[in-house]
Amino acid sequence: MRYVIQLSYDGTAYGGWQIQPNAVTVQEVLQAGIKRATGQEIIVTASGRTDAGVHAYGQICHFDADWRIPPERIADCINSFLPDDIKIVASGRASEDFDSNRSAKKKTYAYHAYLSSRIQPLKERYSARIKGKPLHVGLMQKAAETLCGEHDFKAFCASGSQVKTTVRTLYAVEVTEGFSLGCTDYTVRVTGNGFLYNMVRTIAGTVFAIGAGQRSLQDLQTALAEADRDKLGKTMPAKGLILESVDYGFPLFPNG
Repeated sequence: MRYVIQLSYDGTAYGGWQIQPNAVTVQEVLQAGIKRATGQEIIVTASGRTDAGVHAYGQICHFDADWRIPPERIADCINSFLPDDIKIVASGRASEDFDSNRSAKKKTYAYHAYLSSRIQPLKERYSARIKGKPLHVGLMQKAAETLCGEHDFKAFCASGSQVKTTVRTLYAVEVTEGFSLGCTDYTVRVTGNGFLYNMVRTIAGTVFAIGAGQRSLQDLQTALAEADRDKLGKTMPAKGLILESVDYGFPLFPNG
């Protein structure tokens, strides 16, 4: 039987999703928890790899197993064997041809930042700190509009990445401003058909740089047209990035 789960995790202590020799990873801890719960060695496939320090609320995974456990009870069965910073929030049965990675249609990431001259302990874990004057949200929203659609995002990809094409489609890029715990908060939320290595973190850094007057809308257009990384903002720290959701075109957990 093929199972599907929604996984939520705080990525602070982990070297990303995928198992690797020199760091503890989310996949490693999840699979170890499943083995302790069921006694079976299970390989779990995710919708995509998150990098070291990146968080997730809506990471979707699938795996095959021969269990008597009702699919909707998988979360309760396994969560007792997982640490507090990794939990299954929903579980169910999937069709045999469902693939959490290849079947995905859209993914949504959100990058969070806060404006403060001093570090705020209650924000630091899940947001990047921005210093200086308040950002120009109107310019940031115009930058977001420029990024929507199909583009070659080569300039937004970290060097050394090996992909067949750097063309991606962004269906929505939204910039929001709020206020909490004495700070102005900024969120850049991006929905696309796929993302390059460090792409969302570089998008966020560029949008923030435009809002701060450090980069212009023309710089952004040039970067897209000429793949000029020097026209973009910095790649933001991993801690501000959250994988919010993965869309497959149908509900994965129709009963909750």
